[in-house]
Amino acid sequence: QVQLVESGGGLVQPGGSLRLSCSASGFIFRTFHMSWYRQAPGKERELVAFISSTGITMTTNYADSVKGRFTISRDNTKNMLYLQMNSLKPEDTAVYYCKASGSVDFWGQGTQVTVSS
Repeated sequence: QVQLVESGGGLVQPGGSLRLSCSASGFIFRTFHMSWYRQAPGKERELVAFISSTGITMTTNYADSVKGRFTISRDNTKNMLYLQMNSLKPEDTAVYYCKASGSVDFWGQGTQVTVSS
């Protein structure tokens, strides 16, 4: 059974940091591209960060709005995906989802991040 379980969300003040985690099981994690998406109230889900599957060259990409503040990483030995979020802004408030992309796509259930003073 495929599972993606996000954790690490919460309430943080502007300028603060959070580290999101996504635990994967039920598929060959290292062969899947992984991404973080977010969806704010009343808005469409958007791509935040992407990391390619393990290969000769692992690539990452970020939305312009988070470049220089967020860092995506993965640990294939633990089947874990991470998103380090620094210098958080109120506009980063959203539900954050991890996604696995391969022959099929899998989504987690999401974790709420709220940035507010």
